Amino acid sequence: MPDPAEVRAGVDLVAIGADLEPGTLLSAYRNGLFPMPIDPDKRRSKLAWYSPDPRGVLPLDGLHVSKSLRRSCSRYRVTMDHSFEAVMTACADPAREGRWITPEFIRAYTTMFELGWAHSVEAWNDDGDLVGGLYGLRIGAFFAGEAMFHTATDASKVALVELVEWLNSTGAELLDVQWATEHLATLGVVEIPRPEYLRRLRSATEAGEND
Repeated sequence: MPDPAEVRAGVDLVAIGADLEPGTLLSAYRNGLFPMPIDPDKRRSKLAWYSPDPRGVLPLDGLHVSKSLRRSCSRYRVTMDHSFEAVMTACADPAREGRWITPEFIRAYTTMFELGWAHSVEAWNDDGDLVGGLYGLRIGAFFAGEAMFHTATDASKVALVELVEWLNSTGAELLDVQWATEHLATLGVVEIPRPEYLRRLRSATEAGEND
């Protein structure tokens, strides 16, 4: 795959093709790339590999937790790595606008979960229903957030609070969210230039073994 450092500034799409094998994914994330299907509704959609410039990251000391979100944190039961595939399936709901997660992605990242590289955070209501969550990959002190979902107020945000607490307690350095959005900005997400992101990524992935 091309080196993102050699891609023209402001260009997000870096490559097309390859596969979702564990070795391919680990190599891609270590080099600042992540995959998305070009057309998720096609049976054989090609893979596109992105390295956004600028890149959205959430400083691990910069999560904005409002008073209402603090109250919501006591409303749900939160678990980690309890229902990885269920979280991915919920994130892949065809009714969601902008859905991009295909069955191929679910299989690939579930394999990464089974190998210990991928993680999920789940939020449950009092009835025991999964109402929110997120998932991503961890390499050393780096976490790549992939997607999140909610079917109840603030449930995905509560999962994010738990994720940040876990990352801080385990020596993480970098939480990547790919692209910044207005919604994510309200939670503290900022944008940094690709060269800075790649420097921080290199430091974080080399900081320690996969937890």
